Amino acid sequence: MEDVTVSTKPKTLSRQALTWRGVLAGLITAGVALGVGQLVAGITGPQGSPVATVGGAAIDLTPPPVKNFAISTFGSHDKTALVTGILVVLAVFAAVIGAAAMRRVGYGLAGVAAFAGVGLAAALTRPATSAVDVVPVLVGAAAGAVTLVLLVRAAEGTAAPPAGTQRRAAHGPAAPGAPASVTGRTVASRTTAGDPGASRVPAARGGPARDAVPREPAGPLPPGDGPPRGPAPAGGQPPPPPEPGRRKFLATASVAVVAAGGSALAGRVLGERTSVAKARSALRLPRPARPGPHLPAGADLRIPGLSPFVTPNSSFYRVDTALILPEVSPASWQLRVHGMVGREITLSFAELLRMPLTEDYITLCCVSNPVAGPYIGNARWLGVRLASVLRAARIRAGAGQLLCTSVDGFTSGTPVQTVMDGRDALLAVAMNGVPLPVAHGFPVRMVVPGLYGYVSATKWVTDIKVTTFGAEQAYWVQRGWAQQAPIKTESRIDVPNGSTTVQPGRTPVAGVAWAQHKGIEAVEVRVDRGPWNQARLAAVPGIDTWRQWVWEWDATRGSHVIEARATDRTGYTQTALTAPPEPNGATGYPSVTVSVQ
Repeated sequence: MEDVTVSTKPKTLSRQALTWRGVLAGLITAGVALGVGQLVAGITGPQGSPVATVGGAAIDLTPPPVKNFAISTFGSHDKTALVTGILVVLAVFAAVIGAAAMRRVGYGLAGVAAFAGVGLAAALTRPATSAVDVVPVLVGAAAGAVTLVLLVRAAEGTAAPPAGTQRRAAHGPAAPGAPASVTGRTVASRTTAGDPGASRVPAARGGPARDAVPREPAGPLPPGDGPPRGPAPAGGQPPPPPEPGRRKFLATASVAVVAAGGSALAGRVLGERTSVAKARSALRLPRPARPGPHLPAGADLRIPGLSPFVTPNSSFYRVDTALILPEVSPASWQLRVHGMVGREITLSFAELLRMPLTEDYITLCCVSNPVAGPYIGNARWLGVRLASVLRAARIRAGAGQLLCTSVDGFTSGTPVQTVMDGRDALLAVAMNGVPLPVAHGFPVRMVVPGLYGYVSATKWVTDIKVTTFGAEQAYWVQRGWAQQAPIKTESRIDVPNGSTTVQPGRTPVAGVAWAQHKGIEAVEVRVDRGPWNQARLAAVPGIDTWRQWVWEWDATRGSHVIEARATDRTGYTQTALTAPPEPNGATGYPSVTVSVQ
């Protein structure tokens, strides 16, 4: 009669199952590392966030053509696109190191170390970095390493045979040649005579040897000691129980996911403690010593679709290198003026507000603005004239550049001559009648008419070094952009925009033109390369703002190409030569294709 014994070989996961658990483990590890890093950054400062430091380094290393592509493609959402890209790359990397860790945990830990190395390199190479900025990366990486080890151990856990499976799997002989399975474990069918490795017990005196596994008792069995009750599954094999290793992995993974999410949320809450929203809303600004000019009648043509003369704060363009907006309290803000000066000056925000304030309408433009692009806006600014601060510092002869530094380390190089020639170059504290929005430099930023923003419009400015262009290079100059960048005479067609059809007949063609600190003298429009037609200009309060224009077109059926060009008060007419934004601003005629039906 055949005996049935139970194999004690533990069940192991397939390679595919281990790989998928490794991928999941890697993703969770990355989540924990980022979440804990965010939590620590909420304590040490938001600029130390691992994603922020790596993203900032990515911005620093981005070539100008790639930067222009990102701005033109994603617009004001370019930073969101960058962060999304970083997270996608990180997820792929995390999945790879998680799968590698299932082969050998050391491989995974090496991947975590590489992740930490990238974060540390980014943190240490960022401008204005400090030792505390590396703490979130280190703590986050350590938390990720511990999480990975725990997840790998849980994933590799095997299900030991449940208690009682070593007793006989079936009562009576097994079917000849058919292996059985008890509670998911392999059962071998063999005879003790044919299997010398079968377990035996010593023979009783004068009797034959007995099987190690006792035979089924003749009488009834106690509850739980007999074979499974109820209908047997097909083939006589009972269903496998849940795998303990799988349950352990899922439990460990769930705890890690909750820890990652909780840490990230707590870090965000802690980071909000540094918010300057209350300080900004409580700020009461003095009245300007020199109020801005009154807007003349007709400064805004009020044509549907035409950009308003004053750009609302909420829609004013934003282009900068800050992934996380610096939250600078007015109580702690200071401006240091030093370098080629007779007297170094350090101003507090309160001291700045006690100086005479000037208000003026000024149009700002980004050098990345393509022909007819959106990265331009006009606002009413309030601030202290920078020239008066430099005179108080007794600027020395030979000084040519103001190297202006933001709280996040960004630098711009502003020509001294431009600031000192009488134009309203401001240390601005307000925009369109309210304190500066945080996204636009609260509490203090620079505004210099006539220069592209990368050489003149430093947000969150805290340091001005008076120097020369030969001695210092600012952020974008180091990356191939021009040292001095006066804004070019340009124009844009706002109406019609080409996205909708136009009815035949009298149709307004309108837009804006700009030549800051030179002024717009004329705008001309042509259709299908025909003759140029003079547009009517709106009134303006000065030469430092853009100017609206309109031309009445007798539209005829068909598809037409409309172009425009501007002439400034120096007599220069906008060029038709097409040039990209780098290194000193785009050129070319703006054009729009219009369908008339």
